Amino acid sequence: ARGFSLPLQRPAECGDARYFDISRLACGPCGAHQRQSAGGSSCVCQPGYRMVSSNGGSSVICEKCPQNMSGVTQDGWNCIACPKGLTSEGKCKCLNNEILVERRMDGILLNEALCIHCNGSEQSFSASDASGNRCVRCEQTFINVSKSCDCSSPNVLTGGLCFSASESLPPKGVATVRFAQLGITLTSAWFLKNLQSSASACWLYSNLTACQALGNMCVMNMNSLSSSSTDACGLFQYIYVNTARLGIVHSIAFWRHNLPWLYYGDQPGLASQVLEANHFPAVFSFKGTDKDVKLQFIAASFDAAGNFLKWQSVEGGILQLCPDTQTKLNAAYAFGTTYQQSCKIPVSKILTDFANPIFYDLFLEYNGDNGQQYLWAVPVLNLNLQYSEMFVNQGSNMNNWLLTRRFFLVDALSGKENDLGKLPRVIRIASKIAISIRLVSNTQRGTIYPPLITIAYTDVLVQNPETQSVMVSFSVNYEMNQSEAQIQTDITLGVLGGLAVLWSLLKTAGWKRRTGSSIIDLQTVLKFLLFYAGDLANVFFIITVGTGIYWLVFFKAQQFVSVLLPLPSQEEDFVTYIACAFSLKALQFLQLLVSQLTIDIFFIDWERPKGKVLKAVEGEGVIKSAAAPVSIWRTYFIANEWNEIQTVRKINPLFQVLAVLFFLEVVGFSNLALMDSSSSLTRSSESFIAPWSRILRFGVSAALWLAIAFLQVCKTHDILNYHFQAGSWKLEYITRQSIISVFLLSHSCFGYYIHGRSVHGHADTNMEEMNMNLKREAENLCSQRGLLPNTDGQTFQISISRKMRLHYDRIHETLTRKRGPARLLDSSANTFEQSTRAYNTMNKFLNSFIDHVHKEMDYIVKDKLLLERILGMEFMEPLEKSIFYNDEGHSFSDVLYYGNETTLLIFDILFFSIVDLASQSFVLAAILTYLQQEIFRFIRNTLGQKNLASKTLVDERFLI
Repeated sequence: ARGFSLPLQRPAECGDARYFDISRLACGPCGAHQRQSAGGSSCVCQPGYRMVSSNGGSSVICEKCPQNMSGVTQDGWNCIACPKGLTSEGKCKCLNNEILVERRMDGILLNEALCIHCNGSEQSFSASDASGNRCVRCEQTFINVSKSCDCSSPNVLTGGLCFSASESLPPKGVATVRFAQLGITLTSAWFLKNLQSSASACWLYSNLTACQALGNMCVMNMNSLSSSSTDACGLFQYIYVNTARLGIVHSIAFWRHNLPWLYYGDQPGLASQVLEANHFPAVFSFKGTDKDVKLQFIAASFDAAGNFLKWQSVEGGILQLCPDTQTKLNAAYAFGTTYQQSCKIPVSKILTDFANPIFYDLFLEYNGDNGQQYLWAVPVLNLNLQYSEMFVNQGSNMNNWLLTRRFFLVDALSGKENDLGKLPRVIRIASKIAISIRLVSNTQRGTIYPPLITIAYTDVLVQNPETQSVMVSFSVNYEMNQSEAQIQTDITLGVLGGLAVLWSLLKTAGWKRRTGSSIIDLQTVLKFLLFYAGDLANVFFIITVGTGIYWLVFFKAQQFVSVLLPLPSQEEDFVTYIACAFSLKALQFLQLLVSQLTIDIFFIDWERPKGKVLKAVEGEGVIKSAAAPVSIWRTYFIANEWNEIQTVRKINPLFQVLAVLFFLEVVGFSNLALMDSSSSLTRSSESFIAPWSRILRFGVSAALWLAIAFLQVCKTHDILNYHFQAGSWKLEYITRQSIISVFLLSHSCFGYYIHGRSVHGHADTNMEEMNMNLKREAENLCSQRGLLPNTDGQTFQISISRKMRLHYDRIHETLTRKRGPARLLDSSANTFEQSTRAYNTMNKFLNSFIDHVHKEMDYIVKDKLLLERILGMEFMEPLEKSIFYNDEGHSFSDVLYYGNETTLLIFDILFFSIVDLASQSFVLAAILTYLQQEIFRFIRNTLGQKNLASKTLVDERFLI
């Protein structure tokens, strides 16, 4: 690295006695009697010395001039006598209105320089030019005032113009510029030179260029208005007020003849009239043969001196400071496409590209009924506009706005205090430009209000242009009045929220009935809040999905523009609704998970011993006859079947996530979420990509989630939905063949019963007898398997009496006592024996309960009323007898994932949407959604398996 390094040296660091050697990129010494040139890359002779030879760089030979010819010619090669003295550079000088002559007409050098006076009399009216090399006709104001080229007292000379002292001149101008953001007020060299002369020429002579230059200086001063100031805007207002006799231009009251149009006026409420009283006389459509999707903005451009430059179409990026491709720059003006662009620009680039400010009057072009092209003036809202005490402070209320017309992008001129060729002390940059297009309310033909351009300027104190940078942005936004949509949303939320309260109260009443309690306590209030959280989450979900799909369909499918998407700032309520829906749904999901992991379940074995066996009695040394043991494998088998279907869903979660991601990212449905008018699913890589709409992203993704889930649910025989359908029917079928019933309680006094008692008496049999039993059953040679005679009903919803529940709990306590404190254990028997006895006791009790043995705890079987099915509650309270409700479906799936698919699906959609809205990535949202599905499925499987083993005394080692 050392072998390829060199010290960094700059021309400014070389000093007067050295020059910057461009071949070595380093400073080198100048020769005798030499100094650094103005450019810094060569040497020149010192004053009083002429060049003898020069080959560039330090290859210069200098020779001192003789005493009688001490001056040096302008080219530096000869010595010459100077009768009127020398300049600091050692060259001849002449008085004002004289030109320097060093050679004769044939080029021969004079021994003594001549200073020839320009004739300013009436015959020639000539004066020396700015360089002092030629006599030219003097400025017309000199001739008008003094009939000569002399503007002597009492006449007034300002800005190179001469004005008569007898004329009524405008007030003395203040050549200062206020940079409010920096708290700096400086005297501008440009204003000092041109302000008073431009104002006087505009006032006295109605000079068009001078009036434009004065207006530009007012714009550079941020259109500041003050009744007491005589700055650029004060002088402009003085002339504007006192030239009313000249009339107006194009019937526009604010556009005075000979003057530029800078303001719309300061009357209260005028801004709303300008922006809303009239509609733009053209219509816009997204589709069809008459589509007109381009906004034809055109600008009249002026330089700082007031000269008209040209009409310019804004296409091509003249208003966009950030560099980009031509295609993407032009996309900013495609109607209906929200455009956003931002970048950081070095101050050095700004000073290079915008050394001289350009001023723009912006118009929107349209065609009249007669084919004539017309222009509509676009108002400007300058956020830096400085108000005096006579104006109210600018706020969000449109009536407080003071609209202007002319603007610039970069001002690197007014911030120069001295030499106009040096770097400015301060520059002012249009750091934020936003064009707003507002749709007329209730329009059906694509009618818009006049556009508005909003500009915010940033003041930059120039210190090190190479390291300083400025963030700039440009945007085109389309908006419409969303108050009606907000009112409709609020009404819908209020109505559905009220219905959710009633529905939650009904759920709470049903829950109280199922728990066998009639006291309203803290638990009841908490349960109501949990029910309400879930129902309110559904309300928010319905509103957000409806809103997203509404905007997706009506915005993308419209021909003549009648709706426009909400702006990002108007989407905050929508995002809040999604966040509320997710939070409340997550609370409901966790409550559902807890309730499913704490259910009471028991497998009732109806198998009877077949014969007797001889069994040695431990401790007694004798052999006694005992009933043959019943196999436990059938119970283990049913437990595993139940364990398998605990987390089976109506949809396949992995397929669901992959299908949604496929349609979004591969097929291209994600492109429908862009804030543009196109409904195409593909976009060119070279075209401008509009920003995302959060409402459309949610609408597209939610619609796909629901559509794919609906197709999965409808395909009940498809492999994706096979597991539970096969599993649930198989569970009921196998319980019949295994002679095992499933008794489960999801509440204290409510649950489900699957009747598995067989008409064949035994299930522990060989294959031949099993096949024979199945054949007899298929040929209807045996009685039906239902709980009631001559019925096939096997599944029931059960509402048990309080007495039945207490008896169940007393037996259940012994089932779980082995997990209690050691002091409660029976010392005369080990834990295994206690559990076995408790299991047999519970089995015998439930056997006898189903067989109506306990008259004090009997039950009846009946059908549920239609209203009971709709409301999901029971009207009859099981005071004396329990009630078994016929259930033709699989309502026991309510304690499984399968019966809560709606809750799970909505939770997945909301989780996916929350991640996507936070990251703007469908891929990340899909990955995290699948991960959370697997995590909760693992938790549900693991803890559900432990609960199953605990409640049924099935050893967890046999659950696979």
